[in-house]
Amino acid sequence: MFDTNSTKRLHLLARIAFLWIFVVLIRLVHLQVWSHDDFQRQAQSQQQKTIEIQVPRGTIYDRANLPLAMSLPVDSVCVNPLRIPDLEVAASILGRVLKIDEGELLYKMKLAVDNQKGFLWIKRKIEPDESTRLRSLNLDWIEFRSESKRFYPSNSLAAHVVGSVDHDEKGNSGLELSQNESLQGRPGEMQMFRDVKQHAFDAQIESEAEMGENITLSIDSRIQSVAERELKIAVEKAQCKTGSVVAMNPKTGEILAMANYPTFDPNEPPTRGSATAGRTNLAVSTPFEPGSVFKVITLSAALETTHLRPESVIPCGNGSFKLFGRVIHDTHSYGALTMADVLAKSSNIGAIQIGLKVGDERLYDYVRRFGFGQRSGVPLPGESVGLLRKLRQWQKTSIGSVAMGHEVMATAVQLAQACSVVANGGTRITPRLILRRQRPGEAATVEPMGRSERIIKPETAITMRQMMEGVVLHGTGKGARLKGYTSAGKTGSAQIFDFATKQYTHHYNGSFMGFAPITNPAVVIVVTLNGTSGGSAGYGGVVSAPVFREVMTAALRILDVPKDLPENDKTPRVDDSADMNDLSIAELSNPPESADEGSSTAVSSLAQNGGESPGPDQRAFLIGPKTPDFQGKTIRAVLEQSSESGVAVEIMGSGLARVQEPPAGSALPPGRKVRVRFAR
Repeated sequence: MFDTNSTKRLHLLARIAFLWIFVVLIRLVHLQVWSHDDFQRQAQSQQQKTIEIQVPRGTIYDRANLPLAMSLPVDSVCVNPLRIPDLEVAASILGRVLKIDEGELLYKMKLAVDNQKGFLWIKRKIEPDESTRLRSLNLDWIEFRSESKRFYPSNSLAAHVVGSVDHDEKGNSGLELSQNESLQGRPGEMQMFRDVKQHAFDAQIESEAEMGENITLSIDSRIQSVAERELKIAVEKAQCKTGSVVAMNPKTGEILAMANYPTFDPNEPPTRGSATAGRTNLAVSTPFEPGSVFKVITLSAALETTHLRPESVIPCGNGSFKLFGRVIHDTHSYGALTMADVLAKSSNIGAIQIGLKVGDERLYDYVRRFGFGQRSGVPLPGESVGLLRKLRQWQKTSIGSVAMGHEVMATAVQLAQACSVVANGGTRITPRLILRRQRPGEAATVEPMGRSERIIKPETAITMRQMMEGVVLHGTGKGARLKGYTSAGKTGSAQIFDFATKQYTHHYNGSFMGFAPITNPAVVIVVTLNGTSGGSAGYGGVVSAPVFREVMTAALRILDVPKDLPENDKTPRVDDSADMNDLSIAELSNPPESADEGSSTAVSSLAQNGGESPGPDQRAFLIGPKTPDFQGKTIRAVLEQSSESGVAVEIMGSGLARVQEPPAGSALPPGRKVRVRFAR
């Protein structure tokens, strides 16, 4: 017979055992059922790691398959601070080899250890010699990650077109930005399995990477190089601030060159405080009042909508003309000119007379047809629409201003597109910059041409070509004559409006747009130098036409265009700029505005006055700056002050300035010099 106490103890032990088994079962159910997903995720995070498979960005080529931007594999260095045996020694080694601050690195590693962080970038995209030195140390706590680094083999060549990338290989300007999605492709994913010591023992591809597209541009590096060289020479010679050149095939819209000054090297990261210095693509982003080059649009509209022909006589009033109660003084004194000579000699009053015959509505219509006031469609970021006020916002005198290139603002690309209309027989085409796209291992895809639209009749275009040839042969554009080729174009010099002083200055935008050869134009080139000064030395025919000549000569040779003039042509070079005054008068114009999307309103006191004749103060504001006071100053001081203000002077005598004409404080008409007489 069992002992009662023994039975009780046995029952107690059984209960405890059943309770223990129940607890274990509950725990097992909790681990295997309720918390299964959580523990599985924790295990996977320790045993598996998802790694992004990076792909290099696509390569950007010029039209001859010369690489302008490419990605090269490089090493980046990282560490697990928790595995470093001695942080101070590690900071000393890495700092010496990688040329980074040892104290700052030690601080970052200690901070990572304090926060139990097992990953820290030391230096990304290191140089090959740095990688070699680090690998030779065979330190197991140093890790290398393969990344790609963007490289621009031609340095600053076509930098504004190609653009640049940031530290994460994301485009931040130019085509690198606008085509970023196509160039960067799509990264893949890989699952890596690791043991307890975090050593990889297996890997599995989760998703395949998609390579970025290679892009072939219409840019010709040879023409681009000449354009950049000649632009730099011209800007420095004219002592102006900026400039741009656009070369374009007028039939296809292919942009052969797009140069800007100043420029930059996309291999060099921007320094603090100068992130945008020289990096703005002026040719597409910075509009300006084009001045007399715009007369091509005015005369084209006249040929289309009036009975005027090249031989039609246009009264020019001997340099004086009354427009809606206001007397306009031209920079030329012609009694009358043929329509062809109005263009060749750049008569402002002649252009105004022609504009009046065209009328507000028709002139506005043709300005729009030629592409102004709207984006050209070039695939670059930050393109400006320029400025073209709505017709209902025009004043009485706006017809005169627009006829000669004021109260409108345009970019160099817009001017190249407009000039191509005349060169190709009357069709406006979309500028083309990308020719082909291709992913590695796939066939190339030809980029479709943009929209084209006929806007003037072929006979109008041919007539305009002939009149533009006259500009080069016996007009203001003699500096654009070519050896062995016929050429045509139009010069332009527009006063620059100073928003700070609310005045038109005697600094100019000196431009030239043209094409060659005449009968079958192969290339259109637009040259603009911004901020020229010094009277006639800053006019477009003087500063920009020679750039056109040099770039066009090189372009026609590179493209193997047959010559259409005898080899022994002895056309003399221009040595006198006196007859190259193409300055469009600013006295009619409403002040320009910041030109961008939606900039179509006019703000000026003239607008409020309904176009009536302004008072003396307002007239000075519209004509230009006040004449400086030179009296009592030395010749050197006068020259320095005139250079700063952009006012040309004519010096007579020696000693100190005693008399000046016009007197100090009076408005200086465009193109006029200040005569200063010196005496002892």
